[in-house]
Amino acid sequence: MTLETLRDESLDLQGETVALRRSLHERPELGNELPITRDLLLESLEGLPLDLTLHQTTSGVSALLTGGKPGPTVLLRGDMDALPLNEDTGLDFSSRTDGCMHACGHDTHTSMLSTAAKVLSAHRDEIPGRVLFMFQPGEEGHHGAKFMLEEGLLDVPALADGTDSPVTGAFALHITSTLATGMVATRGGACMASADRFLIRVHGAGGHASEPFRTVDPVPIACEIVLALQTMITRRIDVFDPAVVTVGRIHAGTTNNIISPLAEIEGTIRTVSETTRAQVHDNLKRVAQSIAEAHGATAEPEIIFGYPVTSNDDQFAEFTLDTAKQVLGADNVRRFPNPIMGAEDFSYVLNEVPGTMMFLGGTPPERDARTAPANHSNLVTFDETAMPVGVELYAQMALRHLGVTA
Repeated sequence: MTLETLRDESLDLQGETVALRRSLHERPELGNELPITRDLLLESLEGLPLDLTLHQTTSGVSALLTGGKPGPTVLLRGDMDALPLNEDTGLDFSSRTDGCMHACGHDTHTSMLSTAAKVLSAHRDEIPGRVLFMFQPGEEGHHGAKFMLEEGLLDVPALADGTDSPVTGAFALHITSTLATGMVATRGGACMASADRFLIRVHGAGGHASEPFRTVDPVPIACEIVLALQTMITRRIDVFDPAVVTVGRIHAGTTNNIISPLAEIEGTIRTVSETTRAQVHDNLKRVAQSIAEAHGATAEPEIIFGYPVTSNDDQFAEFTLDTAKQVLGADNVRRFPNPIMGAEDFSYVLNEVPGTMMFLGGTPPERDARTAPANHSNLVTFDETAMPVGVELYAQMALRHLGVTA
C-alpha cells in the first residue's frame, strides 16, 4: 500500500462518493432524527467488514473496522444533519424538502467518510488496530456528539484475544467554500469557539405611554444593558483571551402607546477558553441585574449552554498538518493564525480524546474563495472534486496514527 494507491482508490470511488452526496443533498434532515439519511448511509456501507452500532437516542451510526493486527483505535467523524433554510442554489440535485438544506456541507462529510471506510476496508489485513467511523447527527446545535458519547461511543470492546484497543486519537474534516479547493487548514489549541445563548428578561411595571413616570419602563433599561455588555467585553475581558457577546434580538411591547412590563434581550456568547467563558457568564449576570436594580426594575438572566471550545491537541495538530503535507504538498497546507469564532460539537469528542478538527477547501471553480457564498448561506455550493482529497486525508490520518506509513 502506497500513497499513490490510496489516492488512486479515492479517485476510483469518486462516482460513488458523489452519488451518495447528491442523494443526501436532495433529502436533507434536521436534528438528531435522520431516518432517511441513516438508511442511505447504511446502504452505502453494505457488505463492508464493519461492526455496526445503530444508536438509540439519535440516528447516529458507529462502524468499527478491526484490522488484521492488534493495536489501538482511531476515530474518524463525519456529521450528517442539515440546516433549516430554503435552498436557492439552482443545483440539479437541490433539496426537495422545504425549509431544509445541506448548507454546511455535512452531506460531503458523510459521503467522504463512507468512501474512506471502503478504502480502509480494502486494506484491512494491513491495519494494526481499529478504525471507528463516527457518523453523527445533530451537529447544528443539537448536541449529537454528546448523545453518542453518553451512549458509549468510545467503549470499544477488547480484541478477540482480550487485548484492549482504546481510542487514542480522533480526526474530523469540515469542508468550507471560502478556502480554495485542495487546500486544508487547522491549528493547535483553541480552533473554534464555545457557543452559548443568553436570554435576559427585564421586568418593570407597565402602563400608559403618556405617563412613563407612573411606570418602570424596561425598554430603556434593556437598551442600557445592551450597551453595558459591550463595555463589559472591552473593560473586563483580557484582549488576548477574547470573547464576543452579540445581542441578536430585543423584544418588548405590543403597540405604540403602551409601556410593556417586560423586555427581553437574547444573544450569543463566544469564547476561546473555558476560563473566559465562565467569566463572561458571571459578568453578564452581574451587569444585567445591577443596571436593572439601579432603575427600580429586576433582571432575570439565563445562560443556555451550547458547545464547549473546540480545542485541538497540540501534538496531534502537528501530526495532522504533517500528514496533510504528505498528501497535498506543503503549499496546500495552512496553519490558522487565530481560532474561528464558529462552534462545533466535535468539541465533546476532543474533550475525551486527543485529536484535530481540520478544514478542507471546497470553493467551486467558478467562484473566488474570498467572495463565495459561505457555509450556512442559502446559496452556498461546494466543489465535489475536493472530496477525494477528504477521503484520502481520512484514510491517511487513520493509517499514520496506527503506525502505517503509506
